[in-house]
Amino acid sequence: MLQFQLTPFPVLTTPRLLLRELTPDDAEAIRFFRSDEEFLRYIPREKQPELAQAQAHLRLLAELLASNQGIAWALCRPEQPTELLGTICLWNLQPEHHRAEVGYGLHPHYAGQGLMTEALQAVISYGFDQLRLHSIEAQLDPANAASVSLLRKHGFVQEAYFRENYLFRDKYLDGAVYSLLTPHQE
Repeated sequence: MLQFQLTPFPVLTTPRLLLRELTPDDAEAIRFFRSDEEFLRYIPREKQPELAQAQAHLRLLAELLASNQGIAWALCRPEQPTELLGTICLWNLQPEHHRAEVGYGLHPHYAGQGLMTEALQAVISYGFDQLRLHSIEAQLDPANAASVSLLRKHGFVQEAYFRENYLFRDKYLDGAVYSLLTPHQE
């Protein structure tokens, strides 16, 4: 069976981004992401405005990394490595199926600049080339047109659409699943 090895931490780079390991120093930015109305617009999760909640989330991510169950990157500009623009992760790792799920979020101020396009390409390449994944899945709110467009740009195809799939704040919400298979090598 395939075993994922996520250490040493794989720092990734793109033309405009540095994808580095999250640290406790990122807690304030994570607190913003987990409490900002615009950032959470398509994420059915209650706000978590307390710094202690962000710190607990960072500890959870560190535990997932240490146990080779997930990996999350901080998106930064190389010249400003302490300013967090967003995050991207591979989680729900299933080595027995050579599969993982991707998740991502970008500070609303940086939306529409193609930064997540660069980050996603780097993570897809890492997943297929280094982890030897066969497929990468993304679950999202189908109303999130920007995320749907991003996934389609990278070749993801819609595998499922679940009507009124989950309950959040007394409202049933739809969900969609997209996936990307590794390119076949001749």
